[in-house]
Amino acid sequence: MKKILPVLIILIALIVTASVIIGVKRTRTVDWEESFDEKSNKPYGVSVLYKELPKLFKDYKIRTVYHLPSSYLSANSEDGYGEHVAEGSYVIIGNSDYLEDESIDELLSFVDAGNTLFISDYYFPQKLHDTLDVSVDYIENEKDSISYLSLKHVNIDNMMLDRNASDQYFSEFDSIKHTVLGHSKIDYKHVNFLQVPFGNGNVFLHLEPKAFTNYHILKEDRYKYIEGALSYLPDNDVYFDSYTKIQTGYDGDVEKESNLGWFLEQLSFKWAWFTAIVFGILFMIFNAKRRQRIIRIIKPLQNTTVAFVKTVSNLYFDTKDHKNLINKKIAYFLEKIRSDLNINTSTLDDEFIEKLATKTGKKTEDVKKLVNYINLMKSKNEFTEGNLITLNKQIEAFYSK
Repeated sequence: MKKILPVLIILIALIVTASVIIGVKRTRTVDWEESFDEKSNKPYGVSVLYKELPKLFKDYKIRTVYHLPSSYLSANSEDGYGEHVAEGSYVIIGNSDYLEDESIDELLSFVDAGNTLFISDYYFPQKLHDTLDVSVDYIENEKDSISYLSLKHVNIDNMMLDRNASDQYFSEFDSIKHTVLGHSKIDYKHVNFLQVPFGNGNVFLHLEPKAFTNYHILKEDRYKYIEGALSYLPDNDVYFDSYTKIQTGYDGDVEKESNLGWFLEQLSFKWAWFTAIVFGILFMIFNAKRRQRIIRIIKPLQNTTVAFVKTVSNLYFDTKDHKNLINKKIAYFLEKIRSDLNINTSTLDDEFIEKLATKTGKKTEDVKKLVNYINLMKSKNEFTEGNLITLNKQIEAFYSK
């Protein structure tokens, strides 16, 4: 152990030095991936919005949907096998390109029944464009990557949106049937928020999903834009789409679901974690062999005969079965005489008394008194507690003398 100690100290010093050097040299980077994940605290996650939904829709249930709309809405329809009938607003923030025709048909049926669909994304699946009669185009932001957002009817105007390389806008839509709710502006205003009636419900199409992310909600007073945009939705239950968030990120990378993943991204915790692992391995190596084996304690077997006899005798005594107990005590006494003294006990007469007195060295009068009492007990049919006590005393006296 004395030889190993210096090596261990050197190894610890190297680990600490390496962690300090790497910590100093490493530049902390921000992940700007647009995941739109409600569990992500990154700039372009939507965890803040997700946590605020219960406040925006008070007294209504917020459900997170981890299934395709086609399967979830079908299961939770009037003829489905789900736990409830889905009614309210279905909200999709980003990544709507995963929607296939079957899911779009189910969402539009959901809207046609009097419900609401809200989608905020840069583009929508082609079937939505064709069904709702809208077209989307974009304009590049060549100056300073800043756009300005505004909403009609809720007094939100020129809300700044930075880090925005381009603006998407509706290049074609039905100006009579569709209602314009908002604009984006770089050099001039473009329509980027529409209310489209469909059947008995409405579809809200929004073209700036970044506005709903953590970065913009927490910056200055930009949260007011989110409150205004969602205020168009009716007061009802909300179904928050999270199907793609547990599949892939916006750029196709798998979104980290492990709670440990976030901690490992923190430099201090990461090195503390790895250092603990190294020390744990070293501890196991140096303590693999014990200095002395554990000696197992083997308890000796207990003689429970006396306890057993006491238990059985108490059982008979408590039940007042004096006859049974007297017969067993006589039988046990005679069996002991046969086995220990080799005397025949079939007839308890004067000859038996003489043999028993001779072999045991007891007085003939005492032996005769005991044998006569035994003969008396064997001839009786009714017994009292006093008979049992007298017999027991005489047998105990015979053994003690």
